[in-house]
Amino acid sequence: MSTPDLLLDRRPDGERPLPPTEERLEASAELDAKSSLEVLRLLNAEDRVAVEAVDAVLPQLAGLVDLTAGRFRRGGTVHYFGAGTSGRLGVLDAAELLPTFNLEPGRVVGHIAGGAAALVNAVEDAEDSDAEGRAAAADLGPDDVAIGLAASGNTPYVGGALAVARAAGAHTALVSSNPHADLAHLADTVIVLETGAEVLTGSTRLKAATAEKLVLNGFSTALMVAVGRTWSNLMVSVVATNDKLRHRTVRILADATGLQPAAARQLLASADGELKTAIVAAVGGIEIDEARRLIAEHGGSVRDALAEASR
Repeated sequence: MSTPDLLLDRRPDGERPLPPTEERLEASAELDAKSSLEVLRLLNAEDRVAVEAVDAVLPQLAGLVDLTAGRFRRGGTVHYFGAGTSGRLGVLDAAELLPTFNLEPGRVVGHIAGGAAALVNAVEDAEDSDAEGRAAAADLGPDDVAIGLAASGNTPYVGGALAVARAAGAHTALVSSNPHADLAHLADTVIVLETGAEVLTGSTRLKAATAEKLVLNGFSTALMVAVGRTWSNLMVSVVATNDKLRHRTVRILADATGLQPAAARQLLASADGELKTAIVAAVGGIEIDEARRLIAEHGGSVRDALAEASR
């Protein structure tokens, strides 16, 4: 079997190079001739490229987290904009923050081209709608942050959203796997993930999406840490909405304070189930009402509340 021509480095019109995600990966040229194990090993090897790509952009990502944290403390919101896999990843990341960090609805929002229907079905031409992107970003303001997610860096929906967001004074960012992204000029922060060609040519649901997911996980988790939604490495903001999470809050309180489970359960009940209040009361050696006041005064930060309690 002959090796297919791999010199597909330009668009059909010949005007500029294709995004790296649309190029062909030489290592997977005989993909359909490989065994299942060989295919999986190749995919796994290329996934490591995604991890390395994220490592390379951590300084830029940290800068975006710090900038966002300042706006977030002032009441600003974060908005992800994407189409297809990118849009789904943004919606997923935003949705998972609510129960994990007791995040109020509307503080981090995922927008996907084509709306809710596009989460489970492909919505034809949705990603090409600049107007839909503009409409999705219409309510953003100066304290907000708009993050465009586009592996190719060229998605019109994302471009429309970033253009409107930037005009409104929001900080704009673009996460892309294309160092020559057309949308880069619309972003105040550009994060380029050097993931290269995909095992399956053009299938950015593979390592480009893996890198994007890692960026989103890192960004949102670091943001929640920065704004006081954790204490040490504990999920002290978790919402106990079922038995599993109710047991988890007791374990977290026990870990944080050294209390036995029965005593932790009793203290948590005395604090009306407010985990942060219970921790500050126990560690700070103060009454429940005083702990609750300190938590409120310090924007929900257990560390800052405890610092004042120790003065």
